[in-house]
Amino acid sequence: MKLEIPQRVSLALQVAGSIRAGLEKNAWAEFLPGARRLSELLRVSRPTVNAALHLLAKDGLITVRHGHRNRIIPRRLRAPATRMRLVAIVTHEPLTMMAPAAYRGIVEMQAHLAERGFETEIFVCPNRSGTSGLRKLAEFVNRPHVFCCVLISLRRELQQWFARQTVPALVLGSCHASVQLPSFDVDYRAVCRHAGGAFLSKGHQCMALIVPNSGGAGELASELGFREAVENGSPSARATVMIVRHNGTAQNIRTKLDALFNSSRPPTALLIAKPQHVFIVVIYLLQRGLAVPDTISLIARDQDNLFPNVSPPIAHYSIANDAFNHRLSRLMLQMVNRGNLAAKPTLIFPRFFPGGSIKNLRGNAVFVCPA
Repeated sequence: MKLEIPQRVSLALQVAGSIRAGLEKNAWAEFLPGARRLSELLRVSRPTVNAALHLLAKDGLITVRHGHRNRIIPRRLRAPATRMRLVAIVTHEPLTMMAPAAYRGIVEMQAHLAERGFETEIFVCPNRSGTSGLRKLAEFVNRPHVFCCVLISLRRELQQWFARQTVPALVLGSCHASVQLPSFDVDYRAVCRHAGGAFLSKGHQCMALIVPNSGGAGELASELGFREAVENGSPSARATVMIVRHNGTAQNIRTKLDALFNSSRPPTALLIAKPQHVFIVVIYLLQRGLAVPDTISLIARDQDNLFPNVSPPIAHYSIANDAFNHRLSRLMLQMVNRGNLAAKPTLIFPRFFPGGSIKNLRGNAVFVCPA
């Protein structure tokens, strides 16, 4: 029998599901294959297989003894199955499209929930889905065994819809204005206010924020914080802030940058949201003959492992993986243990890595944007 190769989203949970399917189809008589053989069949590491085997043992499907073969418990001897408790993850795009830090946080959260008897299931609700999409979502989250929901950067209308439901929900991201739900996110407003202040402190008087036009609460908070940096700064700085919104495609970003740098007020500093868009912008600047930081200073709002390793290192904001993952898992465990969370934001501020992509214009001939 050929086992289904698991998708590496929930790791041990997916492996346990594949082995469970083999058990249901009577693929093995009395004993499971060894961990090494299972790791070869499922193309995962032996530690992942061992974690999956312990999950199956906890469910009363097999017995696991160190140094012995893993025995399959006959159906007639198994304890009656308990109703599955499910945590629904609702997102506009697959988890594999998320930033690495957030993706790792979700995977660790799934593992912690599995240890406490909760399974997770993902529902992808396209950003532009209409009435039929909302009907499918309602059917998904209103099933009796759905215990609570994790909402990943959903648009305003869906956050408002969840706020009216009885099922507990945690927003992984920021809540839109007037939405009363618990949330966990980076403090993008404070981050972008800090980035704007960093540019001002180096003498930059014309700066732009490059941000997706998604309408997400985190993007709106970024815009607000970036503007606040100038509004709260010294009036004598005469700084100008521009917000450049794009649809996320390389072509649209290039078109927006063409308009920006062909204008009478080209910026000397860029703050860029989303790691993948940073590289699109850097390539554009190189093709245009604009060097970082000699001509254009640059800060990345988010984190990527490559940023410290390029030359010059790109200034960015980073969060220790353990800090983000532990906070997220702790919030989820509080929600499943209590049945709810207080409808308030939990924000985390990342560490600023200055890198070498910001030029100090103090003492030099500082470019002043025309009025």
